[in-house]
Amino acid sequence: MFGKKKKAADSDYGVMLGDRLNFAASEAYKLLRANLMFALTDDESDCHVVGVTSSVRGEGKSTTTLNLAYSIAEAGQYVLVIECDMRLPTLAKRLGLDGSKGISNLLVGTAKGSEVLQKSGLHPNLMVLPAGDIPPNPSEPLGSQRMRGTMDVLKKDFDYILLDLPPVTAVSDPLVVSSLVAGMVLVVRQDYSNKRTLAETVRQLRFV
Repeated sequence: MFGKKKKAADSDYGVMLGDRLNFAASEAYKLLRANLMFALTDDESDCHVVGVTSSVRGEGKSTTTLNLAYSIAEAGQYVLVIECDMRLPTLAKRLGLDGSKGISNLLVGTAKGSEVLQKSGLHPNLMVLPAGDIPPNPSEPLGSQRMRGTMDVLKKDFDYILLDLPPVTAVSDPLVVSSLVAGMVLVVRQDYSNKRTLAETVRQLRFV
């Protein structure tokens, strides 16, 4: 039963992104965009960095990241999505991009920014930085000084940077990069996540 649901969800990827969303879904993401923009009015930085995570896998955080980024791009802002979920990367495959090099390669110095930044194909204002090669311990490069320096460079070219992060209760990666973000969007899937796990996720995010 669960396998069938997952397969159906996978087949829906193509109709769940960008201008292929139905009206209700599109309006929901516009509302999320508005809430986010109002929440960041006190942030005086030129580029707003926001993390997107969930309590467990399968809640739709990557889909939410891409559609929120698309909605922000539609509003005339330049947006970059960085795939920080290096353990189970999916963005390149969903968008039909080359995921062989990405943020992991940029952080270890085996690739340049011009080699890994790619057009999303969803909107001209939306760029994507895939995960790239999977490192042995993703939390180390994500929490490195080089990551902070890389973010400082990227922030000069974008109005918003969205970090697609792993689930909080699965690994420590989202907590490691929490110092880099102005806020965090927590995705909760109805009739999927449980209250105890969600409460633990919120507790950990508040702690950092």
